[in-house]
Amino acid sequence: MRAYHALLHALAVAGSMTWEILWALVLGFALSAAVQAVVRRDAITRLLGDDRPKTLALASGFGAASSSCSYAAVALARSLVRKGASFTAAMAFEIASTNLVIELGVILALLLGWQFTLAEFVGGPLMIVMIALLFRVVLRPRLVEAARAQADLGVAGSMEGHAAMDMSVHDEGTVWQRLRSPAGFTSVAHVFVMEWAAVIRDIAIGLFVAGSVAAWVPESFWQSLFFTDHPFWSKVWGPLLAPLVSVLSFVCSIGNVPLAAVLWNGGISFGGVTSFIFADLIIIPILVIYRKYYGTRMMLVILGSFYATMVAAGYLVEMIFAVLHLTPTARNATVLEPGISWNYTTFLDLAFLLVAAVLLWRFFRTGGRPMLAMMNGSPDDMSGEHAHHHHH
Repeated sequence: MRAYHALLHALAVAGSMTWEILWALVLGFALSAAVQAVVRRDAITRLLGDDRPKTLALASGFGAASSSCSYAAVALARSLVRKGASFTAAMAFEIASTNLVIELGVILALLLGWQFTLAEFVGGPLMIVMIALLFRVVLRPRLVEAARAQADLGVAGSMEGHAAMDMSVHDEGTVWQRLRSPAGFTSVAHVFVMEWAAVIRDIAIGLFVAGSVAAWVPESFWQSLFFTDHPFWSKVWGPLLAPLVSVLSFVCSIGNVPLAAVLWNGGISFGGVTSFIFADLIIIPILVIYRKYYGTRMMLVILGSFYATMVAAGYLVEMIFAVLHLTPTARNATVLEPGISWNYTTFLDLAFLLVAAVLLWRFFRTGGRPMLAMMNGSPDDMSGEHAHHHHH
């Protein structure tokens, strides 16, 4: 009976977290769909052929404008590599896509406070700069060639069908005209639903894991794990350990914010929260995908480089914010007690659920059903046997 109550408690906490961030997720995916529907991918690749600062800034801009889900970002990055973008630019795109996106900033502000949103937008570019410098040292041409060859084999990850389809509208006219055309509306609806279909499982798992952790793991556990009684050591230890907690939590980018809120209340350092939020690109399921996409050696290089720069970004954010007296002191992040009250969240949720409903309606009215089936039925099947016939 106690197990049943514990499960209900976890589900209730996860449910209220979901309700709190629902509108932000819909808004983010709708914006992402609009961008993907009117921006051509061949244009992107033409602009991302090297690793000059300007190119990386562009790659980061495209990343920030695209989907925030780490799974979608990783798949899109591979399609950029295959179409001739530099490997560094593709990784910059990936980091920006999961760390410099509006919806993540909004949810951080909602659950943790504006300082964390600022930390994300300060730390993200720092991480991209450090990756660019590190890759100049560690990326040997032979390694990149081998990774490209592997990327071209067409091994399908769960997001394969989604990343291979360029669903942008190729009519003439301004971006705004393309967006307002019937084809534009349809394209936005299709991208929107496909993005959701691709990540809904990961977001659900992430929220459930965060809910369970919030419900079951006592704060004293986090306090001892992150040395909260020792102000100095907790600052040293936080950024080193936090990404590893993230790696084991299996949580997709947006999904790890609720868990970050739990850790912050438990006493983790400010820099630790920052590096934790950046660590969604090295969770175990994604490492499996890197290995499939680029081979084992490149997967290890990505893991090592990303981990090092996440830790460094955590330390830098901690120092910069301390100097500017911006480090938040109150540890009252919204780890929601179950229950839904009538406030602005409810109105926003209902409004954006309506937006989602309209896009869903359009998707099914314009032949979306077979596309969902084409997205290779079950994302669990990573063998991809039936997934590689649709991008020839």
